[in-house]
Amino acid sequence: MNNDKYYELTITLNPNFVETIADVVSGITDEGIEIADNAVIVRSENELNELKIELEELMSEYTQKLDIKFELEQKENSDWIEAYKNSIEPIEAGSFYIHPSWYEPLDQKINIMIDPALAFGSGHHATTASCLEMISRYAKSGNKVADIGCGSGILGLACKKLGVGTIDLCDTDPLAVQSAKENFERNGETFDNLWEGSSDKAKSTYDLVIANIIADVLCWIAKDLKKITNPNGLLVLSGILDKKESLVLEAYKDLELIDRILKDEWVTLVYKKETNAK
Repeated sequence: MNNDKYYELTITLNPNFVETIADVVSGITDEGIEIADNAVIVRSENELNELKIELEELMSEYTQKLDIKFELEQKENSDWIEAYKNSIEPIEAGSFYIHPSWYEPLDQKINIMIDPALAFGSGHHATTASCLEMISRYAKSGNKVADIGCGSGILGLACKKLGVGTIDLCDTDPLAVQSAKENFERNGETFDNLWEGSSDKAKSTYDLVIANIIADVLCWIAKDLKKITNPNGLLVLSGILDKKESLVLEAYKDLELIDRILKDEWVTLVYKKETNAK
């Protein structure tokens, strides 16, 4: 290993699929991952040629469809970790101040500390920020809450900071499950249940269900999400590209739409489940 050099693997692709591919990459490597608007970037002091070959083989059938390109470079080590840290700014969303560990908290905000080293939500993506705003509006003290597809656990943490009664979380990615656990510990908070899987494994029903995933998956699991939402409960859906909003509206048309945010071509919807809804 040459500490004067590092390796950078850049995977550029259709921006709509960046987070999905980032999840794939994070599932097969422990190296640091950065998400850009149209790229996933892996950096390491170790050579990344084997990773590049593995990803090229894994994604070969999607390369043309998603316009995927791979570029591996060796670069001078100009302390890129510190440079990356300097590029990450805290954000304010709703009642919350989301900051990395190298920033001080704000007294007048609800603080959540998330270090955005991996692909999971750090509040900077439009969908996460919109969900935080909806949580500020609708999460109430004593609520029983489920965060489906929890990623970093940031949305569950936000609910916990607002004093909800119960918070359950799940994700199909085992790395996300571990990330959520670590972030709850880092923020001095506790969850009630955390499992690998999706809403079909939930053993309870909830006053507030949050699912920041993607539109297609929200449609696929609509029945399960409705089932675990209590009568008069709320369902926050996000990760919806505006051009796919109609699919989600159709899948949830039996519920009452009560709120909507459009941010950077991403839609977040809030539904209320009527007492007589199934």
